[in-house]
Amino acid sequence: MIAIIDYGMGNLRSVEKAFAKLGSPVTITRDTQIISRAAKVVLPGVGAFGDCMHNLRQYQLVEVIKDVIDRKTPFLGICLGLQLLFEGSEEDQGVEGLGILSGTVKRIQAPGLKVPHMGWNSLDLLSPSPLLENLPSNPYVYFVHSYHAVPERPDIITASVEYGGCVTAAVGQGNVQAMQFHPEKSGAVGMKILQNFKELSS
Repeated sequence: MIAIIDYGMGNLRSVEKAFAKLGSPVTITRDTQIISRAAKVVLPGVGAFGDCMHNLRQYQLVEVIKDVIDRKTPFLGICLGLQLLFEGSEEDQGVEGLGILSGTVKRIQAPGLKVPHMGWNSLDLLSPSPLLENLPSNPYVYFVHSYHAVPERPDIITASVEYGGCVTAAVGQGNVQAMQFHPEKSGAVGMKILQNFKELSS
């Protein structure tokens, strides 16, 4: 069973529907026991970094997230769910992130281009990732974001996108994989990414 973490913010239903199309048993929950027992866990996110971290703490979800990651449960962050994995963000300075990955989240600097970065863009696939296997070259995916992660270790960046410069599009470290774009809104490419996640072994 795949648990989608419900902390009051996020594109929960569209992610749920995408996994359901793939035939995956899936549940939206903030029950820590259900999350702890899940075969795989998804952290979606839409909104502001500080608000999301506030809600994760309010619903006592921080420790169960860290616990399932420590136990090597396959874990997927989507959009703001990627950003929350880092130590902090320029969007809400002074607010601590989950700190699963080292680095910070910074506002996109793209002179002459609109921020937020919104729409379809092609990925540059960099480091190997089990979620990005068997995709077409330079696959197109759908973005909506004003901030992007700047990892302390650049080698965990599995894909980037060109938007006024090189912008982090996906990261991966062991059982933790995360996408800045929305796979559930990215057509056949996005469904293949979610299928790859579904098929990961614990």
